[in-house]
Amino acid sequence: MSDVLLIDEPLPGVRRLTMNRPEKRNALNNALRGAIFAALAEADRDDAVRVSIIRGAGPAFCAGYDLSADNSKDQPYQTAGGIWPWSRHVVEGWLRMWDLAKPVIAQVHGYCLAGGSELATACDLVYVAEDAQIGYPPTRLMSPPDMQFHPWLLGMRRAMEMYLTGDAITGVEAAQEGFANRAYPAAELETKVLAIADRVAKVPPDLQQINKRSVHRAMEAMGMRDGLRAGTELQALAFCTESSLAYRRQFRRDGASVRDLLSQRDRAFGDYRERDGKKE
Repeated sequence: MSDVLLIDEPLPGVRRLTMNRPEKRNALNNALRGAIFAALAEADRDDAVRVSIIRGAGPAFCAGYDLSADNSKDQPYQTAGGIWPWSRHVVEGWLRMWDLAKPVIAQVHGYCLAGGSELATACDLVYVAEDAQIGYPPTRLMSPPDMQFHPWLLGMRRAMEMYLTGDAITGVEAAQEGFANRAYPAAELETKVLAIADRVAKVPPDLQQINKRSVHRAMEAMGMRDGLRAGTELQALAFCTESSLAYRRQFRRDGASVRDLLSQRDRAFGDYRERDGKKE
């Protein structure tokens, strides 16, 4: 068990992974990503496990990639190099989750932003707190998403609005518009997710993996996997624009610098860190 990832089994056949960086709102550094992938691979090999749950400790599911970390070092798997390979690297990881035999459930509360929304998308089922905030604010000053799932799950108009504004949607909206299966009051979320996991675990794994693959094959026949891979090239292109370069030149790998730059990004919009004047 890793310090950044807690693992328990709350029900027979159900393995639960809890991201444990609450002071960072479970921001994804390479250690946490590696621990998640390793734990999911182990669950896929373990005959006693039928379904996994991913959740976050503290006030948020996951606020995105850890911008204070050097994520070019100690990556949990190798990706072919090239011009700005980061987006291709992380999408390969999310597709590894997509290809697992056993179902994975995301239990989302609080912020589910940027890379955190990609992590939730890679899961097979997504259940959210009604007041959760799902968004991709880096579109404001950095780039479109690494994993451009929005048009596939939310449709063209909502995807376009989220990309052009960087605004978030609530958990209720996420369930209504196709990102999540259902939204629940925050106090009920854990109980509801465990009840769903218990039902999923009743189906034999040899059949369940085919049930899961059937849905994925339909999405892939419509071009989703190719679309996500193509999106990584557009994200890399955006990182070459002068606006993105100017913004990223200011980054230093310390908390104060990152907080200041996130405030710079969101101040004019009055949300995320700047909502109601509260630094989050």
